[in-house]
Amino acid sequence: MLSKSTHLRSLSQRYAQLCLNRFKQDCRNNSNGVGALLHQTFCTAAEPLKVDDSHTTEAESPELPGWVKPSGKDKPPTKSDDDDFIPPSVSYWIENHKIRVQDIDMKSIVNDIVETDLDKISKVLKNQFDSPDSAVKALEGFDVDMCESLVEQVLRRFSCEWIQALGFFKWAESQKGIKHSPDMYNLMVDNLGKMKKFEIMWGLVEQMKEMEGYITLDTMTKIMRRLAKAGKYEDAIEAFRKIEIFGVDKDVTSLNRLMDALVKQGSVEHAERVYFEFKNHIPPTKQTFNVLVHGWCKTRQIDKAKETIDEMKKYGFAPDSVTYTSFIEAHCREKDFRKVNDTVEEMQKNGFALSIVTYTILMNAYAKAKEIDKAMEIYEQMKKNNCSPDSSFYNVFINSLSKAGRLKDSDAVFEDMSKQGVAPDASTYNTLIYIAAQDLQEEKALSILLKMEENKCKPDIDTYAPLLKMCCRLKRMKVLSFLLRHMFENNVSVDLGTYSLLVSRLSRNGRLDRACSFFEESVMKGFVPMDCTFENLVKELEKKGMEKEKQRVEAAMARAKEQPGLFVH
Repeated sequence: MLSKSTHLRSLSQRYAQLCLNRFKQDCRNNSNGVGALLHQTFCTAAEPLKVDDSHTTEAESPELPGWVKPSGKDKPPTKSDDDDFIPPSVSYWIENHKIRVQDIDMKSIVNDIVETDLDKISKVLKNQFDSPDSAVKALEGFDVDMCESLVEQVLRRFSCEWIQALGFFKWAESQKGIKHSPDMYNLMVDNLGKMKKFEIMWGLVEQMKEMEGYITLDTMTKIMRRLAKAGKYEDAIEAFRKIEIFGVDKDVTSLNRLMDALVKQGSVEHAERVYFEFKNHIPPTKQTFNVLVHGWCKTRQIDKAKETIDEMKKYGFAPDSVTYTSFIEAHCREKDFRKVNDTVEEMQKNGFALSIVTYTILMNAYAKAKEIDKAMEIYEQMKKNNCSPDSSFYNVFINSLSKAGRLKDSDAVFEDMSKQGVAPDASTYNTLIYIAAQDLQEEKALSILLKMEENKCKPDIDTYAPLLKMCCRLKRMKVLSFLLRHMFENNVSVDLGTYSLLVSRLSRNGRLDRACSFFEESVMKGFVPMDCTFENLVKELEKKGMEKEKQRVEAAMARAKEQPGLFVH
């Protein structure tokens, strides 16, 4: 911190003039549609899918189902191939990402010149290590201003590289005066669970056990959800059985968390078994039954859902809006709108108003059935009933209008959100980016990412996936490199799914050199590529007679499967 203040006075005027000169030069370059060369990227790093998919708050109503989210088939690329092409309107932003003349302040100037502590640590951790201890050794002697914010940024940035993350975690706590908080331990536990390093995860939990108050229901929820997501349903249940050993109550709240994790990860059958095992020892609540109803409806086992309602009534609970919404969702999936209407009528007859989640599901179902006018009626009905739309509703609304070809209307709805007091969130921007990228509107898609940045809305892996896919289809290698760096700087780590996307899309679109590079990089990062990714890449290399590259890829795959401790998808 002291070095930055020392530099400030001498550098500020000189740097401001430098920014102005570069801005003028870029304006001249942009008139030809292409700016200066892209900054060198951290091509080897970046973290994807949901910045944080481990929220542990209990939902009182079903979340929007996956089928509500945008989906669609690729359209064939029609634009000319140009590796270095950058859309003119975003050229300056991409070429000079860290130099934003319009909002220069002294702090940002100094941060650009004097390497940040996060950058220093990242430079070390982007190397490959055999073990966390080797990462600790590489960090020895580093002088940084350690704080919890820095720890969190590093753990999120390297959340898909468990060796680097755990090595840094150990090194940071060895620094004088530093003791990780329960939140940082929970984040590290979640990272290990995310990478399916369960044995190491449990070792860390044992360490937490020795520190009073460090293991909470939040910790155990993360563990149960990660185990369930990995298909280890019995292990998740066993973690609940032993939950009291870790100082967490075995009560209906923790039971509902377990059942919710099992249902959301595809096993309502295991959730039902848990219910029957503990119902005589832990009295169920209405939420317990709603979790089961939601699970049966999600798997379209309506009769089982009705049986659960009968069981629910034996305990003195009546169906509520959450229960009815689960049935409405199931009937919407089947496009059985007669049953949808019957359920809505029964729900209202019993005194329950439709929630915003219910309206959103109805809106999306009618739009998917190409009944846009009916979807608009739902919107009007919602306003009439004083149910205010939220960002999730607007996201579905925008997506529905776009798919119906009403692009101007969808843009108008987006602009109208703020006027209605609803701030666009990451999902809103992700929806707009997806729509533009799907239609290969690269300038619009990138402009939305820029607007997202200007509005200080944090991107996640769902922000970048359609953009990366678009760049691969259009062979925009320069923009692709920018996006990977942008991901890294926003602590969004590249996971196996993102590497698979890059390899498959680039090989399909003739950029086999880059596809091979990303394939080898994924192995270096500790992933084992999926067999289909490997086989398709080899097939394309054989077609082009690229024997040397084929041998490199085969050797990388062999290393991936032989080395111990790697993450297998």
